[in-house]
Amino acid sequence: MIEGHPQQPKRRAEILVARLSQYIRDGVLKRGEKLPPEVEIASNEGFSRSVVREAILRLQAAGLVETRRSVGTFIIDMPPPQELRLGPESITTLEEVLHLLELRISLEVDTAAMAARNRTDGELADIQQALQAMKEPDPRKPGIAIHADFQFHLRIARASGNRYMFDIMKHLGTKLIPRTQMNSAYVSNEDRLTYLEQVHHEHDSIFGAIAMQSPESARAAMYLHLNNSRERLRRAHMAKLSPYHAE
Repeated sequence: MIEGHPQQPKRRAEILVARLSQYIRDGVLKRGEKLPPEVEIASNEGFSRSVVREAILRLQAAGLVETRRSVGTFIIDMPPPQELRLGPESITTLEEVLHLLELRISLEVDTAAMAARNRTDGELADIQQALQAMKEPDPRKPGIAIHADFQFHLRIARASGNRYMFDIMKHLGTKLIPRTQMNSAYVSNEDRLTYLEQVHHEHDSIFGAIAMQSPESARAAMYLHLNNSRERLRRAHMAKLSPYHAE
């Protein structure tokens, strides 16, 4: 049932995990069915039985298969898509931007606490560098402040010590930062400068808590910043549409 393919320059167990996951996505292997025996997978795919066992252990850890003693290994879930579909084409409305901020709240609040607990002096210096670049952007380089804002949050994720936090943040990219929507929402330059002053103050609080290695303070500062970002964006757009609807 399972046909062999030429190996790629990756670790063999990872190759086999990716291959079996794709078979499940494609319906070659279906939820509820039992995987072929180890010896059959090894023969068909061109791997040793030890590699097959390692791959199955990884699928178990991911919650995709379940091994029942003396019965076999059964497929119990569908693998996620290979790519997280959160590109610019999928985030086009105010509601979608607000939903993304809610995702960030659930993700970054604990990330900040972990960064306060785990960060190194070098990682703290990297976060501070992004903070300074955000406050003093080069006027000759449009978008540099947005990039620095993203780097500030990305470097906090790296300092958390959890590579999955970092990978998710890196994948989302600068679309995490609602600054472009805010810039277009504010009519006057004075309103925009007030907004930037508030954002810088919130970032300073996050950095200070991480510098002091206070997880609870970092958690509170990140929540305040992201929640405020959500409310500022919502109110600015409502005010732009109709001043009578602004809160």
